[in-house]
Amino acid sequence: MDPRRAPTGMNVEHVSPAELYQVLQAASSQDPSQLRSSSKRLKEMLDMFGTYDALHEIAGQRSLPLPIRQQAIIQFKNAALSHWKSRKGNLVNDLLSVIDANLQKRYVASNENPRDVLALRRSVNLLNGIIKELATVKMLNGVKIMTNLINSLYPVLYGYYSQLVPTISSSMVTPQTIVSSRLNDDIVLSHIVYKCLVKMVVWTWNRIDKVSKEEQEANQARVQELFQNSAIQLKSLTELRTDIVLGLSQANINTDAQAQRFIDMFTRHIRVFGKFFRRLQQLWPARFVALHGCSDLILYYWSQVVRATTGTANLVADSNQAPFPVRFLVQGMVLFKESLAQWTPYRRDVPSALSEDFVRTAVELLVTRFMPLNPKDLEVWVADPEEWVNVEDKENEHWEYEIRPCSERVLITFALQYPQYLTPLLESTFKQITAQPPPTDAQDLDLEVVLQKEAIYCALGRCAGRLKEVIPFNDWLNQTLAFEAQITNPKYPLIKRRIAWLIGKWVSEECTTPNNPKIWEVLVHLLKDRRQGTDYVVRLTAVMAIKECLDTLEFETSCFRPYLPSVVSELIAMMGEADTFESKRRIDNTLNVVIEQVGELIVPFVGVITEPLPQLWMEAGDQWLLKSSLLVTMSKLVESVKAQSTSLGGMVVPLVRESLAPDASINLDEDGLTLWLSALRNTLVLGSVDGAPALFDLFPLAMDLLSSNFDLLGRIVSILESYFLLDAPSILQACNVQLFTSFLTAFKSNSIMATNATDLMRSINLLLQLAPANLWGEALHTSGLFGYILTTLIEGEATTMLLTEHVLFLSRAAVVDRNMLLQLISATAPLHKLPVDRLFDNMFDQWFGKFDNMSEPRFRKLAAMGVAALVSTAHPEVLKKLPVEIFNLWIDVFYEIKEAHVENSENEDDSQSAPYNLRKHWELDEAPATFYRGTEGTPEYDRRKAVYDRDPVRTAQLTAYVGSYIREAEAICGSAAFQAQYLAKADPTVLGQIQVELARV
Repeated sequence: MDPRRAPTGMNVEHVSPAELYQVLQAASSQDPSQLRSSSKRLKEMLDMFGTYDALHEIAGQRSLPLPIRQQAIIQFKNAALSHWKSRKGNLVNDLLSVIDANLQKRYVASNENPRDVLALRRSVNLLNGIIKELATVKMLNGVKIMTNLINSLYPVLYGYYSQLVPTISSSMVTPQTIVSSRLNDDIVLSHIVYKCLVKMVVWTWNRIDKVSKEEQEANQARVQELFQNSAIQLKSLTELRTDIVLGLSQANINTDAQAQRFIDMFTRHIRVFGKFFRRLQQLWPARFVALHGCSDLILYYWSQVVRATTGTANLVADSNQAPFPVRFLVQGMVLFKESLAQWTPYRRDVPSALSEDFVRTAVELLVTRFMPLNPKDLEVWVADPEEWVNVEDKENEHWEYEIRPCSERVLITFALQYPQYLTPLLESTFKQITAQPPPTDAQDLDLEVVLQKEAIYCALGRCAGRLKEVIPFNDWLNQTLAFEAQITNPKYPLIKRRIAWLIGKWVSEECTTPNNPKIWEVLVHLLKDRRQGTDYVVRLTAVMAIKECLDTLEFETSCFRPYLPSVVSELIAMMGEADTFESKRRIDNTLNVVIEQVGELIVPFVGVITEPLPQLWMEAGDQWLLKSSLLVTMSKLVESVKAQSTSLGGMVVPLVRESLAPDASINLDEDGLTLWLSALRNTLVLGSVDGAPALFDLFPLAMDLLSSNFDLLGRIVSILESYFLLDAPSILQACNVQLFTSFLTAFKSNSIMATNATDLMRSINLLLQLAPANLWGEALHTSGLFGYILTTLIEGEATTMLLTEHVLFLSRAAVVDRNMLLQLISATAPLHKLPVDRLFDNMFDQWFGKFDNMSEPRFRKLAAMGVAALVSTAHPEVLKKLPVEIFNLWIDVFYEIKEAHVENSENEDDSQSAPYNLRKHWELDEAPATFYRGTEGTPEYDRRKAVYDRDPVRTAQLTAYVGSYIREAEAICGSAAFQAQYLAKADPTVLGQIQVELARV
């Protein structure tokens, strides 16, 4: 179908602008009757032809009353988007009809009507917006629509662009004609139409391998066509623009506003070509390189980079009016960098690699012209040193948009692809620059010489990985860099800042060891020095270099230890001096790495570090990144000093409270919880120290989070376990019912995951080991938690892992206090509306059913011990399971788990026997890592190990345990009755096996 064909067969009612105005006037009144009638009529009028044009006209007339204009804007906003989407097919056709008609008027009939030009520009802009919108659709139906649209629209737009191209050729664009408004309109139209073509071709390029072979060939031809023609036109337009701008600048002609607008638009149009090429390269690098003419295009871009260096420095500027705009040159550098691999001499499919002379010339150009700091850099350095460092560091992220960082990345790529050329070149440069005599403090240095040396140092740092074998870094450090770091020449901050950066770069890339005392001597000097010849930029760069040197696998504290006092005091002082929160955060990040790496060596400096933190926290306000870093500082400090952090509770508690407050939690909750958990794991007490706020005071907050914050439930459960391990009896005495109610709320939440529910059950099981039954028994029933756990187990609809934890919970409760467990079960029976015998049956069905899912021997032993504890009560509902299910369970465990008592003399240095002289052949040397939850090296590890060591599962011999509890049941029932009612019903073979195992005690 011809996309320009107008829709037929429909009678469309045209809107009356006068009536529409009256309806809007009524819709703006306060009369309810007018509002109702106008609303109904307005809804009808929105379907009429011309309504949206009329609304737009009314909204744009400043002479009309403001409420009516606002009403027009609101109605247009609410209805226009859905309206054009519902009729996008006709809309595109309508737009093409408008474009066609106005192009004919402009370029055939030579009609200069400004309204026609405006309609043309708006129509093309709207078409560009439609293509952009449809290109984002990912659904299959949207993809089909976009495919059809491109197939019908591309040839038409390509024809339009072909018609427009001659209007911006060398015959039309001259220094005299650029003041023409017609020429400006021509290039604007060309620019917008070309953007439409680019969007369609890029969309096609990205899907070129997802279509049939026939479509793929057609799409490839379409891409190749636009690419080749774009490459040809780029060259002609670039040459044309450069000649015009150079001519104007050399003739010192002051261009008027119209000419400047044209040059600005011309520059932007040329840059769109680069964006097109770069997007193709990003989406499919290998296929981009294979496009016919790609190599010539890339080398042409590089030729423009070279050409820009042949004139004076002011020819290159970050301005669309400059002869060589920075953004255009950066586009060329990026395309060149990403394509360098295609010319590497190691590739067999490369017809011709770049020559050594080409590489040498390119590298010299980069280092001498584009990598040195420019006057604008120096101005910002002096005016706002902190901001300069912050922006400089972010250039790692924005290198595709700035010429200096981009040129550095091009150099790195040369080093990777052409090391055989680059390494000798930089080695030679290194020898030349180190052979020069160092300047004196009072010498009047040429700034250009200093800047060139700074750029060479930058190159030696960027290519450290390729130079580490040919440059003796330690000799360079001792003989040159250390001396230069002491020079007080006013122009030497440039070099000192680069020295700090250079050391950090070589160490962080593992090109030299951080365990060289000279490295720390130089960096600490640069950090501390406040004499002439240095400044805040140097000190802040030294801060970041120290961080890079510390944060390595090779770092050893022995070389750094003598400098630790100076580093800590200087970092704290600089945090106070810094004007920006970003600088404070950077310094604090370095302090955090220092604390983490030196460990307990930081103990003498705890007071120095913590004293300014409250003030820094208050000053930070809503600067969440800085506050997050300060929380990390406290966490690292606590983790480093371990048990000595007990006295820091007074600072930890308010920080945790504030980080979890409603207005801050969305930004700080994770860091706040990390600090809280670190403090609990490393403290020795929950109570107050010297009257300061106590960690115990935060427990209500932990319960609240347990029942409300399910996103961080894993961390919250760890915090609860740390509280239990510190003082479970006190916790339960204070708030046992509230605690179990919070657990219940968490279990019942739809947001909780099975893994989180499993962790919750494990924490409750841990709690049962740490507190007497009288503190948790009644509270489990009152809160409803026990009833929920038992119900979940009986229903059996949860995951197998979770149900297994429920069985282990009942087993643990039986081992701790069997009578309490029976009371809880009996009290829960009315909730199920079942007699007690049925409740026991259902419970034991799950108990025995989940036994085979217990993988660890200690869990299987716990289940066996729990059953034995219930048997000892002689409860009839338990004993009726004894002859079959219980005996079978015990036999399984007896045969799997082999244990024996040993004499003290045999028990020396035998972890399998400790504790209590019980040798456990089934046990690993240590508890699983999951039991310790990453607490190694903290006081909590010892607390967990103590719980593990005194667990009856490890201290009691199973056969003796079972035998004693069977005898208790027999004593309660009477020997004859026990034999007749229970033992006689057992399989004689099984009973005999049980008796043999019990006799081995």
